[in-house]
Amino acid sequence: MWISVVIPALNEEEPIAEVVREVIATEIPREAVVVDNGSTDQTAERARNAGARVVWAPRGYGRACAAGAAAVSQECDLIVFLDGDGSDVPGFIPTLVEPIISGTHDFVIGSRSRGKREPGSMNAQQIFAGHLAGFLIRTLYGVRYTDMCAFRAIRRGSLEKLAMREETYGWNLEMQMKAARAGLRILEIPVDHRCRKGGVSKVSGTLRGTFVASFRILATFLKIALER
Repeated sequence: MWISVVIPALNEEEPIAEVVREVIATEIPREAVVVDNGSTDQTAERARNAGARVVWAPRGYGRACAAGAAAVSQECDLIVFLDGDGSDVPGFIPTLVEPIISGTHDFVIGSRSRGKREPGSMNAQQIFAGHLAGFLIRTLYGVRYTDMCAFRAIRRGSLEKLAMREETYGWNLEMQMKAARAGLRILEIPVDHRCRKGGVSKVSGTLRGTFVASFRILATFLKIALER
């Protein structure tokens, strides 16, 4: 099975090379695709030098994820998404992809809430938001989530059928809701989580980032929930 790893990155010049090298060291993916989401630093150059293929996307987390999914090799069967800030642990890639390779599941998502977290790697708002979103999704579709973790694996064909549209912070939630609504075979597994290795979080790093992300996530939930 051809596995591609997509890594959205915006001004992550400090951690990105190490992230790419960790991904490659797992010997699982056939390619690592870093999506430069409009960086103004050396993110793209350092990712390329570390062994990734680099593509570009305009600002917006969802745009970066979509661009990465569109850029993977035609032979790709399974896509893994993870962040470029060094907080996700690529060593869990084998655990994420195994249920899909074995044919028991279509979508596997990591749960930072259920895994081991470095002190300070997640704030209380992030943990609460993951559980709240999980509760609401379970109410609608009967599927249990405890997190909106970016670290996830999905069959490429399944992702294409979800017809993802969110261009910013709502992408992860949209995928989880549409996967549940579509009846995909979903598995959530605990994953470890580290403090970011450099740069500033675009979501929790500033008050404005937290507010904007929260608004987009809420808007996404309402929009998907009301779709017919």
